[in-house]
Amino acid sequence: MKRLRKMIHSASFFCLCLLLSTGVFGDSDEVKSLSVLEGDSVTLNTDVKVQKDDQILWRFGPQESRIAEIHRQNIYIDATNTIFDKRLQMDNQTGSLIIRNIRTEHSGLYKLLIVSNRGTSNKRFNVSVYAPLPVPVITSNSSNCSSTSSSSVSNCSLLCSVVNVSAVTLSWYKGNSLLSSISVSDLSISLSLPLEIECLDDSYSCVVAYSFTNRTTHLSNTDLCQPCPEQEERSHLSISIVVIALLLLLLVLAVVAGLMNCYRKRKQSGKEGKYRHAKYIQLKNILNVVRFIKCVIIINTVKAQEEEILYADTTFCAYRVKSTVRYIIFLCELCLLYVCKHPQLL
Repeated sequence: MKRLRKMIHSASFFCLCLLLSTGVFGDSDEVKSLSVLEGDSVTLNTDVKVQKDDQILWRFGPQESRIAEIHRQNIYIDATNTIFDKRLQMDNQTGSLIIRNIRTEHSGLYKLLIVSNRGTSNKRFNVSVYAPLPVPVITSNSSNCSSTSSSSVSNCSLLCSVVNVSAVTLSWYKGNSLLSSISVSDLSISLSLPLEIECLDDSYSCVVAYSFTNRTTHLSNTDLCQPCPEQEERSHLSISIVVIALLLLLLVLAVVAGLMNCYRKRKQSGKEGKYRHAKYIQLKNILNVVRFIKCVIIINTVKAQEEEILYADTTFCAYRVKSTVRYIIFLCELCLLYVCKHPQLL
């Protein structure tokens, strides 16, 4: 059964090749071009959805070698093809061809044939694979130094270089304005482009480019050129602004730290003040009680002395002594009451 299926599949493929070779299914005039970098993954889209009985065939190169196919929803990848070396995949839903980690030898024409109940269609893809772009290197072109006759200011001569490139354009830019450029053909060579300027600012850049991508190096090395006066002033101004901002930040932090320290001390002193005030009130109350007891003892002592004087001798000037003692006791009681009302006098 498997052998029969393989024979049918081979016969179908032979018929397709025969029809193509006789021109029954002519190639489409439209060719879709893709440019990619070496190492990228590329997908060649069919823009269809595979049906049950559809047959999708991918061919590559001048010999139109069969590299991948879907037949009755079964995927076949040519394992004997050493050019792609297991880099090919097919999407089972669309039949799109995926090339992983593409190399320069995979550049060329890819042909797609779709046979279905709706008819037959074909597409062509021209894939160009380029080597990765190198980073442009800017150096001082000391062999071409010059100075203006009207002033003793020396111009700055620069050289932008790239190595082992082909089909690229090397350019100098000031901002978005093109200053100069040079192009190279498919030969892999080293390429250089000089530039002469009076002073350095941030707007100069060297660009190496393919038609679909580029790499840029900005001129910012002050060892190669002296900064322009305005640029130098802006640089000093920026440094001054940064220094002032840092000083202000330190000042704000110092003020905040001082306020927090004062708040902690005030909070701590407030607690200690409340404690001392409570102790003071407690001691004051105890002292007042002691003073009151002292007053009571003094009053009772005076009254006892009064009784002793009054009843000591009833025959000797009893009336006069009694009156005098009572008067003295009355004055003592008044004094003691006043002192008790004002205990701070004790």
